[in-house]
Amino acid sequence: MAAQKPITKAQLASELAGKMDMTKKDVNGFLDVLGDIAYKETKKKGSFTLPGLGKLVLVKRKARKGRNPATGEEITIKAKTVVKFRVAKACKDAILPSKK
Repeated sequence: MAAQKPITKAQLASELAGKMDMTKKDVNGFLDVLGDIAYKETKKKGSFTLPGLGKLVLVKRKARKGRNPATGEEITIKAKTVVKFRVAKACKDAILPSKK
């Protein structure tokens, strides 16, 4: 089974425009604004929830020890903040139904 390519923004806009009776230009504008809001809210408040899909969150990682894969030498990895996406339970259940 060959892996399928992910849907592009243009394909997503086209499908949404057809289902929502909107123009592709309007849908593209909506997607751009949604992205901007998600970035700003996550940066300002530490999280942004997209109902039914999941949540963008800022996570602080502690400093830790690691190894240089080329030399095997032990190194210290600095503390840093990263962005993660936590998938909503409703989304998980829709994609991977429970095996009860």
